[in-house]
Order: sequence, then structure tokens, then C-alpha cells
Amino acid sequence: MEFTISQALQKGIAAHKDGKHQEAERLYRAIIKAQPRHPDANHNLGVLAVSANQVEAALPLFKTALEVNPKVEQFWLSYIDALVGGKQFEAAERAVGDCEKAGFSGEKLNTLKTRLVSDAKVDNNINLNPSQQQLDNLLEYYQAGRFGDAEELALSMTQKFPKHEFCWKVLGAVLAQTGRKSEALCANQKAVEVAPKDADAHNNLGVILKQLGRLEEAEVRGRQAIALKVDFAEAHNNLGNTLKQLGRLEEAEAILRQAIALKSDYADAYNNLGITLQELGRLEEAETRLRQAISVKLGFAEAHSNLGMLLLESGEFRKAAEQFRLSDFGKSKSYLLRCLYMLNEQSLFFNQLDYLINRGEVNPIVGSLSCRSALRYGIEKPNLFCKDPLKYVWKADLNNQYDFEKIFVNTASAILNGNMVPYRSQSLLTNGRQTFGNLFNLENNLTEKILEIIVAEVNKYRVHFKDSEEGLFRNWPADYNISGWLISMQSGGELQPHMHDSGWLSGSIYINVPRKLKTNNGNLVVCIEDEKFVRGMEKNPKTVINVTTGNMVLFPASLLHYTIPFESEENRIVLAFDVIPK
Repeated sequence: MEFTISQALQKGIAAHKDGKHQEAERLYRAIIKAQPRHPDANHNLGVLAVSANQVEAALPLFKTALEVNPKVEQFWLSYIDALVGGKQFEAAERAVGDCEKAGFSGEKLNTLKTRLVSDAKVDNNINLNPSQQQLDNLLEYYQAGRFGDAEELALSMTQKFPKHEFCWKVLGAVLAQTGRKSEALCANQKAVEVAPKDADAHNNLGVILKQLGRLEEAEVRGRQAIALKVDFAEAHNNLGNTLKQLGRLEEAEAILRQAIALKSDYADAYNNLGITLQELGRLEEAETRLRQAISVKLGFAEAHSNLGMLLLESGEFRKAAEQFRLSDFGKSKSYLLRCLYMLNEQSLFFNQLDYLINRGEVNPIVGSLSCRSALRYGIEKPNLFCKDPLKYVWKADLNNQYDFEKIFVNTASAILNGNMVPYRSQSLLTNGRQTFGNLFNLENNLTEKILEIIVAEVNKYRVHFKDSEEGLFRNWPADYNISGWLISMQSGGELQPHMHDSGWLSGSIYINVPRKLKTNNGNLVVCIEDEKFVRGMEKNPKTVINVTTGNMVLFPASLLHYTIPFESEENRIVLAFDVIPK
């Protein structure tokens, strides 16, 4: 149902009064999208921001409202109140003077003036600067990796010197290093609040926002850091990474090239540019940039790993193996195992497998290759992830539990038809396209309900198999993210055998499955081995899953899986996702 601006405003105000802040915010933002300088919508959205302790976000909204209509007293009062709350006392004094010139006075304004004088006096009485020895100690603790000592000192200093941004910046860095990203966000927000013109503070805030998946906000902070310090190479690099995650690869490339122009020996920027070029399908350029990263930073494990991945995906398994041998970054040693398997280097493969087993490496790549090598070579080894993954394939019918049409079909249609997300190249996909990035990072909570359902179904899956002794369950990650994407295939479409390396548990929700013209058309197959390696084997254990619209399938990420081609005038649409350990 469409609303007029006036109707939307009234509904927003009603929701605001009822405490339904998310609904009110949605309505106010919708009005501003249609009419960016609507005074009441800007003002009311600013009030919501203040109530959420986001004073910095509220101020430009109040200013817009005042610029459009300076004859509304409440606009002045809200603006002055926010300035005082944000400790911008000089600006608050100027706003009081402008308010009085506009003809306003009275008890409410006098109360704000009294508060302004009082708060400014208290603020001026606070000693703003810690000693140089304290600052040196704090930096020394952090650089030495003594995060407990650094956190204790930083907390003490932020209490004693709340206006000193360095204390907040180090506290944010410590909290991020120790995995407490939400707390790190608060500390970095405080650093920006006390030092709004500090480019480092904006950059740090952008980094933590990106890590939390709040990519649009991270972009804003990255651009602000660069606006404050145009030659800030690190901010260019971080902004480029954010744009890459947003799927805006050409923009990311341009920004990362600027980072390198500013700092010609910037290994991280070469590395990130290489990854971006790979996503763009420019593989030769990508390889050149990754090798440059390694040349300017010898022993750069991440770049060796990324170069290894590029070569692995290009089928250059021997060259890829050389890179993985030089890296211990992430799952490099597991990818080395895959290279040795693809090269049929049986002796070296089992030496590497034994090494990973003895190291206690529990991940789907090693689990998959343990199963595959037992089938291929007839040699059984302990499987720390999942020895019998086909036992743990689970199918549910979401039609019986949820409003599937509203929650899943309508949401997927809005995403695909509304160009809300970019698409990525996918060499394994025929006659189809795949969205880029994580659908669960979209703004406006569009996929929030879907995420809630996936988490609930994953919990049911774990309960169902709670007595299993497999590592998949015994080593279930203490914390995880869900990453999702859409795949839309046309007639003749198919997805070749693959596994999701970064996942722990993989899943798919069938948004639309066309009527099957032949048995198994469009069905999902989960299997142990890729069919091209099966020749000479007695069999390749597999399960063909008959999927229909509304089904959800969950399975260990160590299983290979593929789609049987289908013929139809309708598109086959699937929401695929992974449970990814943090």
C-alpha cells in the first residue's frame, strides 16, 4: 500500500510515540529518500538518533530541518540539546544566539542555557592530557602484545582523561585484537566523538564497522578519513577493501591503485588489489599484483596464500602448492593437501594428511580429502571432521512452518528484481548468475527474518544429531556467522561439483524449483568424490535429493555437491548459505 508523504509522516510519528523505533526510522527514511529536505522527517529522525546515543548522526539532520524551517522552536531546542550532549559547547552557544535572534525565548531555552553553562564548566575542569609516560606505557603494552595490561591501563586512562582520543583508539584496538568487536566499536565511536577531525579515528572506526558487516557505514568512515587526510594510504586501502566486499569492484580497484600511488611499497594494497582483480576475472594482472606484494614484503604469508588460491583455481596445482608451502596463513596447509591430491602425489599427500591430523586440524577441506583419498587409494585415515558425512544430510519443508511466499519468495524477488546486490563471476555455474557478498549484510533488515529462521533450523539440526561423535558436532564453533547468496538458473542450468571451503555446515533453501519434466531434473546431488576421479572405482557414494519449492537442505560442508541440469521456462532460484566459524 502506497502512502502520501503526509500519511507516512503521521504513521512514523505514531510509531515513534509507541516506542516502535525501527518502524518509525523506516518511515522517516522513506520520506527523506523521496524528499531529502523534509524538515519534520529530518528532525524526527535526528531525535531517534539522539535516543540511540548517535549525536553525531543527529546533528546534520537537525541542521537540515532548521535550514528549511527556522521558525519551529522545537527544531532549535533539539539542535541545541544535541550540541550540548555532544559537548560541542561553542557551537551550542552560537545556536542559542541564533535561536534568540529568531525570536524564541522561554523556560525550555533557559533550561538549556543553564545546562550549557554547567556542562561546559565541568568539562573545562577535567584534565585532558595524560602524562607522556602513561602514553608511552600504553603504546608499549599494545605493541608487545600485552593486551591485558594495555586494556587495564586504557580503561583507567579513558576514565581519567575522557577527552583524550589516543586512549580510546588504543582501547578500541585492544578490544578488536581480542575479538570483542562490539565493544571495540563503542571505543572507536568515542574516539571519533572526542576527535571528529582525527583521520586515524575515522579510519579505525571504518575498519571495525567493516568487520561487523556494516559496510555502508564503513564506507562513510573511510571516505571521511580520506577527506581529512588526502594522502592517507591506509584509509584508501581499507576503503578499497570495503568497496570490494560491497561488490563495487571497479571502484575498489581505483581506490586501491590510489593507495599504491601514495605508498609504492604498500604490500597490503598490492595484495588487496590482486584479490580484486581476480574477482574481476583479470587473472594475469591479479597474479602480477600478488607477486608484487610478496616482493615488497618478503615472507608475506597472506599474499602467498592468495596467490596459491589463484593458481589453484586456475588448475596450476604444482605452482599453487609451492605458494602454500611458503604460507601458514589461514587454511594454506589444507589447500596444499588439495593440490597434492589433484596432482595424484600419493606419498606426499599422505605425509601432509598425517601432519594435519597430528596437528589436530579440524576443517571441511581435510575432512573431505580424507574421505576422498580413502575411496581413491583404499587407505583409511582418522577423519577429525566427519567420517560419514552422507549420514548427516537433512531435509526440512519450510512451507509447513513459515509463510514461505512472504518471507522467502517475495524477499528473493525484491533482491533479484530490484538490483539490490551485484553479481559475481562463477566458473562452475552454467546458464545462471550468483549474487556477490553476504545477503545478510543488506540494510533495512530485509533478510533479518530469513536469518532468524536459518539459525533456528541449524539449531534443530544440531539437536537432531546431538549424540553424534563426529568432529562436525563435537567441535562445533562457539560463535559463527551465516553468509548467504542467491543463485538463479535458467533452462539448461547446472552447478558443477564443488564444496564450500569456508563453511562448517552448508545449506540451501529452494525459493523456486520448476516442475520436473524428467526424473531428477534440477535435483541436488551430494557426494564424496568428483565424478571425474571415479573412473576405476567401484562406486562414488552419493545421495540424490528430490527438492521442491520450500525445501531446506543442510549438510556437512565437506560434501561435494552439484545440481542436475533441468529444462523449464521458469528460473530455478536457490538461497545458498554457509555456517562460517568466526
